[in-house]
Amino acid sequence: MSHLRPAMRRLTAVFAVCVLGPAAVLVAAPTASAEPATPVTYPAGATATRYSGLAFDACTAQPLSSIKAWNASPYRAVGVYVSGVNRTCQQPELTPSWVASVSRLKWRLLPIHKGLQPPCGARPTDAKISRTPATARSQGTAAATEAVKAAKTLGMLPGSALYNDIEHYSQTDSTCRTAVLTYLSAWTKELHRVGWVSGVYMNLNLGAGQLSDVYTSTAYARPDALWIARYDGVDSLKGWANIADSKWARHQRAKQYRGSHDETYGGVTINIDNDRLDAPVATVAHPYKVTSATPLNARTGPGTSYPVAATYAPGATVRVVCQTPGTKVGTTSVWNKLSSGQYVTDHYVDTPSGTGYSAPLPRCAYPYQATASGGLTERSGPGSGYAAVGTLPGGGLAWVTCQRAGTRVGTSSVWDRLDNGHYVADHYVATPSSTSYSKPIPRC
Repeated sequence: MSHLRPAMRRLTAVFAVCVLGPAAVLVAAPTASAEPATPVTYPAGATATRYSGLAFDACTAQPLSSIKAWNASPYRAVGVYVSGVNRTCQQPELTPSWVASVSRLKWRLLPIHKGLQPPCGARPTDAKISRTPATARSQGTAAATEAVKAAKTLGMLPGSALYNDIEHYSQTDSTCRTAVLTYLSAWTKELHRVGWVSGVYMNLNLGAGQLSDVYTSTAYARPDALWIARYDGVDSLKGWANIADSKWARHQRAKQYRGSHDETYGGVTINIDNDRLDAPVATVAHPYKVTSATPLNARTGPGTSYPVAATYAPGATVRVVCQTPGTKVGTTSVWNKLSSGQYVTDHYVDTPSGTGYSAPLPRCAYPYQATASGGLTERSGPGSGYAAVGTLPGGGLAWVTCQRAGTRVGTSSVWDRLDNGHYVADHYVATPSSTSYSKPIPRC
């Protein structure tokens, strides 16, 4: 993507029933440090959004007219350079209005930060990461702060993924390697601290392999998603050289499989790179109107039993970030989560569907990494006595939709319901609380 054109928070004393399967026995394990799976503190109005399919990225954000023309293309996601000292191109089109308009066209956005580059690679003229680890760490934190500020200015919300573009670098320079990994670790920890999802873009053979090597290292915080560059024309998200399929395995991968070339759709030609994604992207709010004849109650959770937190007048605009199941009202059980963190029934909002979910709104979900290095058993219900129905690999994202009480595991009786309907013990998921429920996840 060079674009040269103009708490693990658990203090774990056991390894646990839920890690290896229904017959697993509790065994002693060493205490874990905060890394590699650091907790994410999502604010009230946050949700994550993911995209699976083809995407493209270009050096500069294209005019809205071009995006409309490219509705004729197979792509429905686009990479955009939101920040970074080493951005190559100007971004005159990249405004809050552009982000809102492209999102209304049902395109997903892949936000890219092209900041400091490896001290032993990239272009000679690029500003570089310091070889001093303490400085590299502060630079990584500053990069996250810069990217979040830029993304917020554009209308992107907490829960969005931000991808740090790290170009190719020498694989034999050990101090350079440490600098890059330290920088990216700090990037991830700061994004998690303020409620954003951490992504990294790297060349498969000249960077990503080293990130993979420290996947379970307690010295570095692990990013949530990996986007590789490998120009082999193959868009597969599996079978990457030197990166096991079990790493970044749960909607956490993207591949840039073809570099700079022209493509034309709807009469518009754009110079692009090709990408295949199954990964988190940007979250934005979508405006809809209240259709009720009387003030609409906004509640603290997705159901009529939750307290009323606010009311919206008939005809008022509400900013919806995601949809989730809840109490049935009228013809639907769908509830809309607003950017304020409040919920309103979809029955009285003019989303396209009156009975089900409406594109382009995502389902509400809060991704956290699984902290059990050996993998985490997914069960059919909230307890170790329920049938094992799958496995979440260590470091894989648990896309949590709600929490409920169940069998006690370690320090917690909380179980997390995933977006596939399965349950995992919260004790082995990097949610903020190790003993109770974690905001803003609703109760099941």
